[in-house]
Order: sequence, then structure tokens, then C-alpha cells
Amino acid sequence: MRKRSWGFVAVGLLVALVLAGVVSNYASSHPDGLDSSLLKGCTVNADDEITGGSCPARQARDHELADSPLADYGIRGVDNGFLSTGLSGVVGVLLTFAVGGGLFWLLRRRGPADSGTPGQRPGGAADRQPAPGTVG
Repeated sequence: MRKRSWGFVAVGLLVALVLAGVVSNYASSHPDGLDSSLLKGCTVNADDEITGGSCPARQARDHELADSPLADYGIRGVDNGFLSTGLSGVVGVLLTFAVGGGLFWLLRRRGPADSGTPGQRPGGAADRQPAPGTVG
């Protein structure tokens, strides 16, 4: 990869880390569209717990990975909410970058196999060399 490409990737990673580590803490804590549509027909208290009524959200169960280290937009064991959310965002960005970078590395284009014929391109087209004494 060229130096210019590395700089672009580094700046993109830095921006993603700042957004995930800091800005994510200022995202809305109100339910999204799916959550709010599932709560239609129920009454909820200030902690968004269902206190009455009938709605699809009453049948919700915890996901089987609900006790994983990065569940609920935080890191288990970190008591500071701001720090927990920021760290989980940073860990998520780094894991995504590592997996994506690894896949790109595995699938990258490699040079043509050494066929023993100098000046030969993949597909059989030969490199054209300018004639001696010409600019080209």
C-alpha cells in the first residue's frame, strides 16, 4: 500500500475511534423506532420498564449473548457509564478494523505469478516499450 493510502486509513481510523469513544456517549438514550413501536399499547415508567397494558414488548426475552463482555453498549465491570460506553465503542472499532483489515489482506490482489516471460502481463498482453530515441 502506498504512503498516501496508509495516511488515509490512519485518519479514517482515528476519526472512527473519536466518534466511537467520545461522541457515542451523546447519542439519544430514548428508544429507537423499533423499540417504541413494540411498546405501543403498554404504559412505561421513567426507567422504560413496562408497568401495564398489552404490547409485543411484553414477550421480549434476553438475547443469549446478553451477558457478554460488550453487551448493552458498555463493558461489563466498568462502573463509569461514560467510560464504559466509550471503551466499548473503541473496542468495537478496533475489532472491526482488525477483522476487515485481515480480510482485505487475505483477499488482496497479488502480482502475477512468475511465468518466466519478462514483460508479459496477465491475459497475455506484452508491455510496450518505446522505440529507442522516442519519448513515450
